[in-house]
Amino acid sequence: MTAMDESTMQAQPLRRLLARLGQEWPVLATSTAIAIVALISGGDRVAVIGLWALMALVTLLRRPARIVVERPVAMPLSAQPSPQASLRAVSAALGGLDAPVFVLNREEQILFQNGAAEQAFGGVPEGVHISARLRAPAVLDKVGDTIATGRPNRFELSERLPSERVYGVLIAPVEMPYGDGGRETVYMLSFRDLSESRRIDRMRTDFVANASHELRTPLASLRGFIETMQGPARNDEKARERFLAIMLEQATRMSRLVDDLLSLSRLELKAHQAPAQTVDLVPLLGHVRDALLPLAEELDVEIALHLPDGAAEVEGDRDELVQVFENLMENACKYGQEGKTVDVTLTGGEGRPVEVTVSDRGPGIAAEHVPRLTERFYRVNVEASRSKKGTGLGLAIVKHILTRHRARLVVRSQLGKGTDFTVRF
Repeated sequence: MTAMDESTMQAQPLRRLLARLGQEWPVLATSTAIAIVALISGGDRVAVIGLWALMALVTLLRRPARIVVERPVAMPLSAQPSPQASLRAVSAALGGLDAPVFVLNREEQILFQNGAAEQAFGGVPEGVHISARLRAPAVLDKVGDTIATGRPNRFELSERLPSERVYGVLIAPVEMPYGDGGRETVYMLSFRDLSESRRIDRMRTDFVANASHELRTPLASLRGFIETMQGPARNDEKARERFLAIMLEQATRMSRLVDDLLSLSRLELKAHQAPAQTVDLVPLLGHVRDALLPLAEELDVEIALHLPDGAAEVEGDRDELVQVFENLMENACKYGQEGKTVDVTLTGGEGRPVEVTVSDRGPGIAAEHVPRLTERFYRVNVEASRSKKGTGLGLAIVKHILTRHRARLVVRSQLGKGTDFTVRF
């Protein structure tokens, strides 16, 4: 071994020590500062120096920590997500939505449509232009604008066929990242059905307008009679008696209207709660007929019941079903009294579907009026309805009750031959 080799070997521990000092100088400097502060504060000099020396020795002799830097392993190109895989992932998420959704590319071709879109607009093959399914100019214009500008668009779309629908439509760009850091822009066209909310808003507006109109007439009559009795008819006994009778009639009419409005409100609150009781319609129809006998005799109408020998049980609320058949029989007596007979026929029961048909032999109802009979305040003949003390809400109440009972009301009428109201359970 040469002298140079020996000197090199002797220098290696010194170089390692210097390297360790370079690595650990922050710890040694901190421990030295702490030791100095302890000595200045009056600590035991031997103990402080001993602890400092021990810490320095441990710091220099401990094995240095190895810092391993993990390099990211490149994913094989075959394993990197492709644009098609990203689209499939997006499509899987959109498939569970109950709102119609289309995914389009820059050429306005359909890349995907979910089940709700197929149900609402019909299925189309992948790659077909959106105009093959949606021909509305508003949709095509907004889609083109969003693709050109990159800005989302919101608008409303009204469809009249096959049924009247209103949609809130959103077309917005969506960036889909994939494997190598690239991005592809697709365009999501979504539809939110506003038909029900618009129908409810329109119904509420019509309801307020009709209710205020119905109350305005009797209130005006009451006010006019009261002013007359306070003025010119103050001392006219006969006029006062006649006016009081009319005022009582108008007040009773308003009371009936308010009662019917409250009934509708209560029915709407529990519209989705199906009744759990079991009701036998045979004695129920007999009870309703007996309750209406005074009215039938006054109108010179006979109510004829045609009932089966056995029971005819349905699930329902007894009081509400009484209200349904009272309304139907009373209407038949009032508006079909020219035929002199009202037939009430009950069929089914004992395992068979139950139907109750209330038939009159009156003048009948024109075909254009039949679909609207259950609308609130709808009247075929306004004057005839008011003269017979109708509120225009009876059949609307019947419809709400039957909806809660999962039953249907079917109306058949022929002019000059009469009308049949059938309740199907």
